[in-house]
Amino acid sequence: MKYRLKIYSIWEYGRRVDSEGKPHQEDSLFPAYGQQKDTDRLFILCDGMGGHAAGEVASATVCEAMSRSVFRSAPDAEGDFSDGNLYTAIDDAFHALSEAAKGNETGARKMGTTMAFLKFHSRGCTIAHIGDSRVYHIRPGKGRDDSAILFRTSDHSLVNDLIKVGELTPEEARHSRQRNIITRAMQPNPDRQPRADIYHTADIRPGDWFYMCSDGMLEEMEDDNLLYNFSEATGDDANKVKILTQATSQNRDNHTAILVHVMEVIDPLFPGEAPARASAAGAPGPIMAETGDAVPDTRAAEPKAGTPASAAVTSDGTRNPASRPKGIQLAKYIVSLLLLLLVVGGIYRLASGISGRRAADPARQAPPASAAPAPVRSEVPPQRPLRQESAAPQPQPVTPPAAASTSAPVTAVPGGSAAGASSSASAGEEEAVSDEQALMNVTPKKLSKK
Repeated sequence: MKYRLKIYSIWEYGRRVDSEGKPHQEDSLFPAYGQQKDTDRLFILCDGMGGHAAGEVASATVCEAMSRSVFRSAPDAEGDFSDGNLYTAIDDAFHALSEAAKGNETGARKMGTTMAFLKFHSRGCTIAHIGDSRVYHIRPGKGRDDSAILFRTSDHSLVNDLIKVGELTPEEARHSRQRNIITRAMQPNPDRQPRADIYHTADIRPGDWFYMCSDGMLEEMEDDNLLYNFSEATGDDANKVKILTQATSQNRDNHTAILVHVMEVIDPLFPGEAPARASAAGAPGPIMAETGDAVPDTRAAEPKAGTPASAAVTSDGTRNPASRPKGIQLAKYIVSLLLLLLVVGGIYRLASGISGRRAADPARQAPPASAAPAPVRSEVPPQRPLRQESAAPQPQPVTPPAAASTSAPVTAVPGGSAAGASSSASAGEEEAVSDEQALMNVTPKKLSKK
C-alpha cells in the first residue's frame, strides 16, 4: 500500500508555566513542530512529566531515539514494518532514557513520558501507545452522526482502570482529581519495562483522519466534538485545524496534536467497501472508554514470544481460523493419528483371521509327509501287441496264494497296492496285477534278442 497524505500539527503551551512563571512545554513531536512534510510516514508524540528539565528531556529523548531506530531498521518509508522493528525502537528509547538520567539522580527519579506512535507502511499502519496520549482513526461523514471512530487507544490511567472495574462512571472520571495519574510510562532504569499496546489496520480509505493528541487537547473536548470537527460540516483542512486550535487555547496543560489526512490510497489491501470496524458510527464511547486488546502482528518474520502471525483477528474484528491455539491443532493431529492406527489395526486383524481360517480348513491342508508317494509309471511301456498275442481271450482274475512266494516279483501299482496284496483287494486291482505280471514275463525275452 502507498499513500498520499496531508500532515498538520498543533503544539501549544496552554497556561502551563515553570517555577519562574515562564511558559513551559514538556510535549515533544516527531517530526518536530513546523518541520513535518506530506511525505512523512512516521509520527511520534510524547507528553513529558517530572517538572522543569525533566519532562521535556524525557519526551524529546524518546522521540529522537525511536525515530532514529525506525529509520535504521526500516529505511524504506513505505516498505515493510514489523512489530520487531517497533520493539527494537522502544528498547532503544528506554536505553536512551537511562543514559540521559546518568549524573542527574533527581531527574532520574522524576522524569518520564507517555508515548503515542503511528507508522504507515506497505501493509497498512501500526499504532502503539504507552500512557494516556491517544491515537484516533476517524472516518468522517457529512456530519457528526454520519462520522465514526474506527479505533481509539485505551488510556493507561488510574481512572480508566476504575471505569473498567465499575468503581467510576465516565462522568465521574472527567472530574476526578486522579485523572492525571497514569499506570504506564517510559522512565529511565525501570525495574520492569512497561508493555506497549499495539494495533494494526489495513482498513484505510481516502478521507480518513488519524488524530494523535496529548491529554491536554481533551480537557474540554469529548469524542462527539471530535466527530463533528472532522466531519464535512466544518469545511476544509485548514478550518479544521483552526477550530481545534481555538477550542483548546485556554487549556491549563500543554496540548499537542498531529493530524494526518489520507488523501489517496494506492493498491489498498481492502479495495472498495472495507469491513466495518469495532466502533459504531455516531455512537462515541466514554471519555476513557476501553477499546479492546491490541491485535498482534501476524508476520512470521518477527514473532513476539509469535506473536500473530498472524493475525489472530482479521480486519473486521473476527477471529482468523488460521490462528487457532496450537494446543487445539496438536490435539487434532493426535486424534487423526489414533484413528489411522485403529484402521490399520483393524485391517491387520481381519487379514490374520482369514489366514487362520484357511489354516484350519482340512480341505486346504497339504497331504501329510507320511502319505504314500504318487505312483510311478513303469519305465517299460506296456507291450499291447505282445499281450494280445499271448492270450486272445480276456484273462480271468488270478487270486494270489495265501502265502506270497519269496521268488515272486513285487511290482508297485497305482493306488499304493503291491502284487502280493491280500485277497481283500478289489477285482480291478487283481486284473492290474495280472497284466503287470504278464509284462514282466514278456520283457526279458524281448531284451534277450538284442
